[in-house]
Amino acid sequence: MELSLSPEYEAFRQDVNRILTENAHLAPGPEDRGMKNPKRLAWQKFLIEKGLTARTIPKEYGGYGAEPDLLKSRIIAEEFARTGIARPMGGQGISMLVPTLLELGTPEQKEAYIRPTLHGEMIWCQGYSEPGAGSDLAALRTAAVEDGDDFIINGQKIWTSTAKQADMIFCLVRTDPDAKKHHGISYVLFPMDTPGIEVRPLVDMTENANFNEVFFTDVRVPQSGIVFEKNKGWQVANATLTHERGMLGDPNATKARFLELVELMKKETMNGERLIDNPLLRDRLVKLQGEVYAMQANGLRVTTARLKQESAGLAGLIVKLQGCELNHQIAGLAIDALGELGILYGDGDHLRADGSWQWRYMYDLGLIIGGGTAQIQKNIISERGLGMPREPKPAKV
Repeated sequence: MELSLSPEYEAFRQDVNRILTENAHLAPGPEDRGMKNPKRLAWQKFLIEKGLTARTIPKEYGGYGAEPDLLKSRIIAEEFARTGIARPMGGQGISMLVPTLLELGTPEQKEAYIRPTLHGEMIWCQGYSEPGAGSDLAALRTAAVEDGDDFIINGQKIWTSTAKQADMIFCLVRTDPDAKKHHGISYVLFPMDTPGIEVRPLVDMTENANFNEVFFTDVRVPQSGIVFEKNKGWQVANATLTHERGMLGDPNATKARFLELVELMKKETMNGERLIDNPLLRDRLVKLQGEVYAMQANGLRVTTARLKQESAGLAGLIVKLQGCELNHQIAGLAIDALGELGILYGDGDHLRADGSWQWRYMYDLGLIIGGGTAQIQKNIISERGLGMPREPKPAKV
């Protein structure tokens, strides 16, 4: 197998590395928090102008406008991981909604939403899960009733990330209550400041409200917010979920995190010995390194399938499960390696990396559930990827 790149791509890699390293002083740091932090927005704009993010999105929608080239996109992601410089903005709007709109949105929707979303000026949240409709998403009951050119929406969503900060929501609602479960669902876009929307924070294990409950009471939204077609939102929802799972299982993000762990273990000591020189900790680190390499190799399989315009099959199905579990294991080793410092949480003189390892350990445990639980992912892999029999349903009483 030949994995080396052609001179053209090697020159492109060097150019990407030069742009990043020469402009690293412009990148936001840990202190530049907040989704609309001015330094983060300026960095995002710079990266778009240089073609290091939103690379293939048309210029008319605020992107760079390059021809699709999956190898160049992969090289860019690898250089962000290699240098450790702040990555482009992502999240539900940029990584999930934008590609969905490019595929299925109307010209008006693309014109209105893609540019401000790419530039970080418009924040989105995802209205999918409901009490009683999480893993079985198609069982959702939030209802949208037609009233002239509008919908009147009533219902509830839960585990809605960034709902408190979001300007907009892409939301699944039931528009035909008499249709079969996977039919009669519509995918609708509307502002979060619409009257009748209430957001209640849900504090998780990180001690922050990273998730929310969202309640809709007689919320009036225009039907022009439908993406694709009314009652065909399940197709749109699955397109978005495909992008979500790819975002949660990004091999280059995991590689960047692993390299952070390596640097931590080189720098920190225990009884005068570097953590990386401890044979037990080093053994665990090497095992994780093998998992990271395997994840990178699987990413190459997915890239190859895309280059051939073929389905990635099993390689694509394992991405989310592998990525989320490996990220949690990497954070777990950091916590264990730090010993008594690893159990610190909050502020303190001895806190390492501003407490990011502790936060990641807690947050990543939730992501093993979020975006499709590990158990559901394993069912999908076994049934769709390996052709095993479907899990039997309980007998009706």
